[in-house]
Amino acid sequence: MPKRVLQGVVVSDKNAKTVVVEVERRFIHPVMGKTVRRSKKYHAHDEAKTFKVGDIVRIRECKPISKLKRWEVVDRDSEGAAKL
Repeated sequence: MPKRVLQGVVVSDKNAKTVVVEVERRFIHPVMGKTVRRSKKYHAHDEAKTFKVGDIVRIRECKPISKLKRWEVVDRDSEGAAKL
């Protein structure tokens, strides 16, 4: 089974080897028909501490690293930066 890959913005880099990434998803509301935005924060492993607040990154599912970390940072997403 393939691992999920999500794209989001780094909102915190204060923890050791960890970044907090906020991932936003959009969907059409089933009754109103409007576009709704929902966001969720994921703790992701960043071994080298290379990513800073505001970076657009991709994170990938991985085995549990700690109590909260089940994701790892794959790379910086330059295509996502062009969209914003």
